[in-house]
Amino acid sequence: MPATNSRAELNEWGRHETEEERADRKWGELIQEVRVAQTGVQILFGFLLTVVFQQKYASLGSTDKTIYIVTVVLGAAATGALIGPVSLHRLVAGRRVKPQAVEWASRMTFVGLALLLATMTSSLLLILRVATHNGAVPWIVTGVVAWYALCWYGVPLWTRHRHTE
Repeated sequence: MPATNSRAELNEWGRHETEEERADRKWGELIQEVRVAQTGVQILFGFLLTVVFQQKYASLGSTDKTIYIVTVVLGAAATGALIGPVSLHRLVAGRRVKPQAVEWASRMTFVGLALLLATMTSSLLLILRVATHNGAVPWIVTGVVAWYALCWYGVPLWTRHRHTE
């Protein structure tokens, strides 16, 4: 007997929803996730943009200025990737491509989170270098990045592996 799109049947995801309903649900979940990341990246990026106008910037060494420039570029890229899903949705709304839009928005969000991790890493490196001039800074930054990686990727991947069949 052929499968139908009846809402009364469980689909492969264990829910009573059509492909369009699933896309709507996934879109809503994704946008909620993106809102959290967007807020953080926008605040961080806004702060980064002001650093170059501070008096102390002129006294930074070339290495610290390079770290700053890399950090700003990473912040700009992260901001673009995390705002991208909103633009994607706006440009394809009503075109009956929501499942594909959700997939692409999810990819942009994942890239945006990776870029946000890189931005936070380089920001922390710059701030600790300027604030402490301590040889332990790379170790501290490595520890914090490991923590981010555990929270953002390790625990979610472990949970997915442990609790999905």
